[in-house]
Amino acid sequence: MLVSLTVGKVDAGVAVLLTEDNRLIEFPSVLLPNGIASGSIVDITVARNHAAESANASAFQSLQKRILNTYGVKTPSPPVLRLRNATQTSLVLEWDPIDLATASLKSLSLYRNGSKAGSIPRPLETRSTKISGLAVHHEYTFHLVLRTTAGTYQSEKLTCRTHKMTDLSGITVTAGVLDPQRKEALGHALDRIGGKLIDSVRIDTTHFVCSEGRGSLWEKAVEMNIPVVVPEWVDACESEGTIVGVRDYYLNADPKARKLGTLHGSHQRTTSTMSTTSTVNPGRPSLQPPPIQEEGPAPTEPPLTPFPGGDMSGQPQAKDEEVSSEDEAEVPPPPPPPKDEEDPESEREDKDSNQEHTLPQHMPEGGEEPAGKGKEGEEDFNEVPL
Repeated sequence: MLVSLTVGKVDAGVAVLLTEDNRLIEFPSVLLPNGIASGSIVDITVARNHAAESANASAFQSLQKRILNTYGVKTPSPPVLRLRNATQTSLVLEWDPIDLATASLKSLSLYRNGSKAGSIPRPLETRSTKISGLAVHHEYTFHLVLRTTAGTYQSEKLTCRTHKMTDLSGITVTAGVLDPQRKEALGHALDRIGGKLIDSVRIDTTHFVCSEGRGSLWEKAVEMNIPVVVPEWVDACESEGTIVGVRDYYLNADPKARKLGTLHGSHQRTTSTMSTTSTVNPGRPSLQPPPIQEEGPAPTEPPLTPFPGGDMSGQPQAKDEEVSSEDEAEVPPPPPPPKDEEDPESEREDKDSNQEHTLPQHMPEGGEEPAGKGKEGEEDFNEVPL
């Protein structure tokens, strides 16, 4: 199509062209031939370029598909949570790297038993966390919630339980400065109790075992507040079959205060109590009752408390003969001595004789005689049988 136009005005950037019906058209002056001035007539040919239209349409559709596949098909993935290690009072959880696709991260939170436990710091870098202060042998449920600009995604719920005190499989030890023989023995002991020996200090390290406090591993363990103990702590746990407190097994603790465990400690306390009871004030009878003996024959007769005037060689024994009231009636009483010739010694013998005859009437069953009063002025020197 050929069109003839008259140049009306030419500026540096735009030229004004006039049609035959006096319509104004602004046209780039750069596209006009050189030497064009006002009043010049130019012919412009106009045609449709179908090939260019097809190329532009194809390029546009390709761009639309790429945008759809990038932002419309691929979405963020829900986090995958799993248990890494468990002890009596702590759990270590870990998860796969966060896949955000083309979205932006808002937050990553951990929930415990349906309630928010806290937010994970640096979610794109952190892949594990440790929950401490839990109850012994208790069940907990955890899940992660990922919030992004493309929506909120939740992981599957993970149910896990803390260990019993007798379950030693959660012990994870990192060894520090140790002799090769002691380190080998430490590994064998951990294998027997079900624990693990690792080479580095990680978030699931429960104890750091060494004989000297030095080295980069020791510094990292101290920085992470991991208990630093001696190898004897593992031996104590193995011998007791349960978790032993670490206070007496710290690297700088007194070795004399260390015990093998609660059973050994209670046995020592019982032995110490029995020895103390038997050695306190050996010259006098103990005020405490004697310890009960599990074996040995029971005493046939309970010990009698010595009475004043008792024999030094032993306790007085009652006679086997029984004296009835009729026999006493037949025996005439002895005549009283004259008052002028009254002898104190004979009077005391008569009293003892009367006591000897009347004593069996008040004896309890079993032939034992109760304690009575002896001679005046005599002291009690009999020992109390223990």
